[in-house]
Amino acid sequence: MSTLVVVGFDSLDGAQNALTECRELEKEYLLDLEDGVVVRRTADGKTHLDQSYNLEKIGASWGFLSGGFWGALVGLLFLNPLAGLIVGSVAGAGIGALDGKNSDYGINDDFMKNLGATLTPGTSALFILIRKAEPEKVIAHLSELKGHAKIIQTSLSPETEGKLRQALGQAT
Repeated sequence: MSTLVVVGFDSLDGAQNALTECRELEKEYLLDLEDGVVVRRTADGKTHLDQSYNLEKIGASWGFLSGGFWGALVGLLFLNPLAGLIVGSVAGAGIGALDGKNSDYGINDDFMKNLGATLTPGTSALFILIRKAEPEKVIAHLSELKGHAKIIQTSLSPETEGKLRQALGQAT
């Protein structure tokens, strides 16, 4: 079962910097992220979600390849595989992009938008869904964020959440 942690930052780039640090921890096999999303609330009050995975792009790529294959196969039946390849690729890419745009992976987008709307303008939040982690080592790395980050929501155990709050300089 995955664990959700939402950490707020007092700047627009704080969450992005923390996500970069989490990616470094992944390279060291201390953290296994299922999803990571940066939510920014700009000075004009608009909320922006920066997804880790661009599902629209992934869907378009997959649709292009599979549409091209099936288009060429159907085109072969009608003795024009090149036209089938072209039409199938274009149609597949369009359908794949549309499917990707309407898909949701990992953390629920509506949940992030609702919580992001409560942020103070000019701040950001990092939503991370963790498959597994080495809590002691991860918390030690994240203590560098002390004073700049605060926990908004978490599904960590009370003991681990307390250690994380202490590392971030928050009262338990």
